[in-house]
Amino acid sequence: MRFVIPLMFVVVFLFALVKKKNVYSLFVEGGQGAFSLAVGLLPYLSAVLVLVNLLQESGLLSKIIDFVSPPFVAVGIPKELVHLTLLRPFSGSGSLAILNDVYKTYGVDGYVARCASVLMGSTETVFYISAVYFANTKVKSTGLALPIALGCTFLSCILTCLLCKVM
Repeated sequence: MRFVIPLMFVVVFLFALVKKKNVYSLFVEGGQGAFSLAVGLLPYLSAVLVLVNLLQESGLLSKIIDFVSPPFVAVGIPKELVHLTLLRPFSGSGSLAILNDVYKTYGVDGYVARCASVLMGSTETVFYISAVYFANTKVKSTGLALPIALGCTFLSCILTCLLCKVM
């Protein structure tokens, strides 16, 4: 398994040689494109990170969690996972920190920990992915993409908890 990426490099290199392409210049050109993409992402990523930190440090996030907990519990998401459910679309590392806290508090074999684990694997950092995609494609209007992605993420959280309860 550890040879997959080196093998891919060799295959691409051999393919470029067969096509008589200058591998080094194409590699450098790709690196320049990646660098410009990373620079273009910085404002979007900064906005997401500032928003997440602002919500957490101001205490507003805990008030939002208290407000939305009853409907979340009503659809099957445990109160202990509301924080994870709300933060997951914004921050992967913040979500991992919450997951670690869930493991420490509830153990790794309980219902809440199973739900948290499956939730982490079945959802994505919607705003981060959107920032990467929309910055790269120069799309100005996200249209329905974000509401649909957030709706699917929420549905995934509900189904995750339902399946973990059944299993």
